[in-house]
Amino acid sequence: MINKTNKTIINNLKLIIPIILFMVISIFSIFSSQKMLSASYNDLYVKQLIWYLIGFICIIIIAKGKSNFLYEHADILFIISNVFLLLVLFFGTESNGAKCWFTIPGIGSFQPSEFVKIFLILVLAKELDKYGKKNLKRTFKNEIKVILKCFVITLIPSILTFLEPDTGIIFIFFSIMIVMLFIYGIRYRWFITLFVIIGIFGGVFLGLFFFNQNKFIDIFGTNFFYRMDRILDWQNGSGMQLTNALAATGSAGLFGHGFASTPIYFPEPQTDFIFSVFTSNFGFIASILLIAIILYFDMQLVKIAMKCKGQYKYIISGILAMLIFQQIQNIGMNIGILPITGITLPFISYGGSSLISYMIIIGITINIINNKVTL
Repeated sequence: MINKTNKTIINNLKLIIPIILFMVISIFSIFSSQKMLSASYNDLYVKQLIWYLIGFICIIIIAKGKSNFLYEHADILFIISNVFLLLVLFFGTESNGAKCWFTIPGIGSFQPSEFVKIFLILVLAKELDKYGKKNLKRTFKNEIKVILKCFVITLIPSILTFLEPDTGIIFIFFSIMIVMLFIYGIRYRWFITLFVIIGIFGGVFLGLFFFNQNKFIDIFGTNFFYRMDRILDWQNGSGMQLTNALAATGSAGLFGHGFASTPIYFPEPQTDFIFSVFTSNFGFIASILLIAIILYFDMQLVKIAMKCKGQYKYIISGILAMLIFQQIQNIGMNIGILPITGITLPFISYGGSSLISYMIIIGITINIINNKVTL
């Protein structure tokens, strides 16, 4: 008979073991990607290992900490993170036409938007739990209050992130909000209305882009015009980044070209296109195994969410929305079925800010398991 303590340890390991596998895959893939980069990037795999070690420390601290600490302080943490989003517009380091990072001498770059995702999930969970405890009837008035409150909360970081600009993160913010509202129990008519509104605005948006590009640039700016060009590159199957990434993966066969043997160069191999690097090196079978590990990891989170109630259910649902959206989008754009949006693959792509943010949410999840959930 397995006692409660041993069962908790087993459930924790069901999350930790995939993360360890992700770490190994990430470090090998990043090392391999450096063969396509200049000498200044030779230590990226070492930095990623350091970030992972720091991340595991974060998991331990959060998992063993007071169960409600981050949740209770979610509002103030959300405000602080949005202040950082505002400051980065003025004091951030510009790269590829975007100001998304602070540069910390001797350490590297810090991307505030990665941490906003965490606090957005916690704040939305707090709001939805508050309305849920009131046992309000699902009337038009009550539902519109919930929707508008969540929309405004999500809109604040979305506007600041749009100004950087970083469109990919905005999609993640709204994916989190939509999934959490769905779990809350908002009636389907609201989702239908949302898709109709998106369809109308999308039609106007695309109409301006194709038929009045000068007006499009006046409204949205030159940077956004070029971001639309990236989407069209995907749609047309053109663009050096996508074309070369597809060539590298398509020629890999079952077992790949071999470790650190990506046959052709494509930009951002260590971040946006890490999946292509992994597949080109280790082949189709290895890529299927990686996807299987990702699915196993996600299913563990689904099982946890199904056992949770109230705020904890919303938190895990928000985490799932964030991770699954990024997984689908990144792998999809690597194989040419989704547009290139700059969204990285969680736990695999290089990046200190993103990796630490993912490790924090794992710490939150394990804390919930240890204190609130019987699996």
